[in-house]
Amino acid sequence: MYRRSAAVAFATALAIASLDAQPPQRPSQPPARPQAGEPREERRTYEVAGEAEARISETSHTMRLGGQEIQYTAHAGTLPIRLDNGELAGRMFFVSYTRSGADAKSRPVAFLFNGGPGSASIWLHMGSFAPVRAEMAAEGFQPAPPYRLVPNEHSLLDVSDVVFIDAMSTGYSRTVAGVDPRQFHGVRGDLRAFGRFIREYLTHFDRWSSPKFVIGESYGSIRSAGLVGELQNRHGIELNGLVLLSALLSYQTIRNAPQNDIAYVVLVPTYAATAWYHKKLPADLAAKPLKAVVDEARAFAFGEYAAALVKGNTLTPAEMRAMAQKLARYTGLPAEYLERANLRVTASRYRKELLRGERLAVGRLDSRFTAVDLDAAGEAPEFDPSNSALAGPYVAAFSEYVRQTLKWSSDLSYPTSGNVRPWAWDEFENQYMDMTEELRAAMSRNPFLQVLGVAGYYDLATPVGGLEYNLWHLGYDEAFTRRLGITYYEGGHMMYIRPSAHARLKDDIGRFIREAARSGGPQTSPSSFQREAGR
Repeated sequence: MYRRSAAVAFATALAIASLDAQPPQRPSQPPARPQAGEPREERRTYEVAGEAEARISETSHTMRLGGQEIQYTAHAGTLPIRLDNGELAGRMFFVSYTRSGADAKSRPVAFLFNGGPGSASIWLHMGSFAPVRAEMAAEGFQPAPPYRLVPNEHSLLDVSDVVFIDAMSTGYSRTVAGVDPRQFHGVRGDLRAFGRFIREYLTHFDRWSSPKFVIGESYGSIRSAGLVGELQNRHGIELNGLVLLSALLSYQTIRNAPQNDIAYVVLVPTYAATAWYHKKLPADLAAKPLKAVVDEARAFAFGEYAAALVKGNTLTPAEMRAMAQKLARYTGLPAEYLERANLRVTASRYRKELLRGERLAVGRLDSRFTAVDLDAAGEAPEFDPSNSALAGPYVAAFSEYVRQTLKWSSDLSYPTSGNVRPWAWDEFENQYMDMTEELRAAMSRNPFLQVLGVAGYYDLATPVGGLEYNLWHLGYDEAFTRRLGITYYEGGHMMYIRPSAHARLKDDIGRFIREAARSGGPQTSPSSFQREAGR
């Protein structure tokens, strides 16, 4: 199930105006009344962190993991985010789990967060590697309420301490009174906040000597790639390893736009996996294992299909019909439909079209999930059933857990999706958001940094082909490629909700952390993940 990827990139941090070099932004004066025809500025109010949030609770616990009893300490609370002038700007909420009695100098610590942008860390916290998890139904599907927490047999706590962080304006993370939170609602401001938090955590808990890892999911993987350089250049912090979970490093792979055919190419392997799961493939493909189907679809997508799309409107009618037949073989869609779509089908249209005859739409985060829409004639699904399946169990479980077990409470709301729009794309405005070159540069500066990509076959949000494409273009020297690996799972965007995938994911990331933590020098041979890939 392992495949080697090509190198991941990280470029020299761009010279932009530093938030840290400036005092916190204050609310501006009310704008002048707009003239007729001018848009009115949107007025917003934001909750702020007060004295009630300036505390950290500490509780002691015991769990059984891997046949052994583990004692650990949980900390829940906020750490201050200060700028270079020393003025307090905000407080970021976290929950950490540290194994009791372990030597902090040799014990790894991993920082985890979700993406969005604007997502709290509740999804990783309640689903992946904490000592507890929200209980789901068989194979990770939606359970019936009421919901409950259960011990997490796939926690990372036997390998590493873990710290779950909420981005600013999400969860319980807020700016303080008088500070404009919008300075953190953008690519660079977001990186500044996370860099500051990690530095503060290392100082507060005396973890500067620990092996350090970052695990980011979805947009959190783009944040992770940028954070490596932020930590290097601003704080002198070097990481041992980076895990890109359900990842993308460039928005080019997910933006369907004219002249951007690669965004269609990268979807084909996931379409094939989805059609295989829902039994919509030809008999010869349906009889093959999922990995074999995806491998064949990948070869087709990046070969014949990509070549056909490059030809654009010079593709002859005969070539169009022939390619539609081949594309139908791997997607489960009718060839006639594919011809009408000019061989280019977005994920949204695919989700509606594949099971239209059964009046079902498939999920975006996990295409195994299905739901009945208002009607079967629409162009796009009404909602994402794989997203709504998780919201109830995760939110209910966390809301009780943080108060009753972790002994931390606040009068603030806990938005799982924060009010961070519009998001400032900074220097990426008018171009695709892309952190590949920044990651390559950071790997160049730190020859010990290891990178692991993690992909779910049924993920239509950040498709596996997109991560592969990014990694194939991240440097062209073995100095990078030998430090990269990628693993695949029979799951979706949050593959850890499926028990079998969750078990493998924990084993893979645990092994990755152990290998990267004990690396004594630049890698001169491929990582074990690459060796198992046979590439």
